[in-house]
Amino acid sequence: MVQRIKKGVARRIQRDVPVEKKPFATIGKALRCSEDEVIAAIRELMKDGAVRKFGAVLAHRKAGIGKNAMVVWAVPESRTLDVGQLLGARKEVSHCYERSPHFLGKYNLFTMIHSGAGDMAKIVEDIAASIGVADYVILETEEEFKKTSMEYFPDE
Repeated sequence: MVQRIKKGVARRIQRDVPVEKKPFATIGKALRCSEDEVIAAIRELMKDGAVRKFGAVLAHRKAGIGKNAMVVWAVPESRTLDVGQLLGARKEVSHCYERSPHFLGKYNLFTMIHSGAGDMAKIVEDIAASIGVADYVILETEEEFKKTSMEYFPDE
């Protein structure tokens, strides 16, 4: 693999990748190489450990998701796995994880819940009833701050 291509690919994939049918072909065109060479460079960067993960971040507001809340749940230890799996399977839940130490000494499962519209409290109430957990706190998103990624490979 040509080092110039790997460096160019690294610089471009640390930022937003074009949202189109063939984003790697577009990157390749800018770097004067093929789509296959871009994909091969990404694979090499991952194999070498220079890139640990490669994934999409949803621009949730553009996708119609207008409400978000972190909901913390006090779940008995004996039910943590089962409840976590139930929560993680819900379409409204994008993140579900266990935290230790527990928040405020008792809230051990954290979820991020999203909704296009509607009353977040009612949505969470319905979820709580379905999983049989009544002790939770809703931390509704009030303001979104600009999200930016680190740039490890600055332009030369």
